[in-house]
Amino acid sequence: MKKYFCVFLLVFGTVAISCNKKPGGDLTNQLENIDQEKTAIIESLRNETKAAFRRDYEAWKTYWVHHQKTSKTNMNFAENSFSEMNSWKEIDDFVRTYIEEHPKPAPLPAQPDGIDVRVYGTGAWVTFDIMDEEHGLKRETRLMEKEAGKWKIAGMHTSIYGFQKKD
Repeated sequence: MKKYFCVFLLVFGTVAISCNKKPGGDLTNQLENIDQEKTAIIESLRNETKAAFRRDYEAWKTYWVHHQKTSKTNMNFAENSFSEMNSWKEIDDFVRTYIEEHPKPAPLPAQPDGIDVRVYGTGAWVTFDIMDEEHGLKRETRLMEKEAGKWKIAGMHTSIYGFQKKD
């Protein structure tokens, strides 16, 4: 009887302890991990911008997902223009050619404040507004994917509103 009681206590104790653990870990740790992911995403975006403006093609392409469905669109309301690239090949060809034709590094634009990052597992949605000296108010939206532990751009959309206030 004593043997059964000890086994009962051992099983009951194990169940009681495991019931106190929250699925997925401690909420504080989860929030810290999300903050770390957000920081890594913003760093990746800033490094991609630095590489592009320094005209470092090899570095630039490491910040993008190389997939046939990777996309980049640009809507310029101020000039009534639109461009769309619907594959990594199109994006890569365009940027490589642009860098070859414009090899001189350009001044790095101001880094945006108020970046909204929403993390969904190995994906993230990023939006921010920035005042561009050449084009005026721009809204950037990026779709990010985590590949081999690094955050990369899988989609990019830019809306340019010009120098008049956006409604």
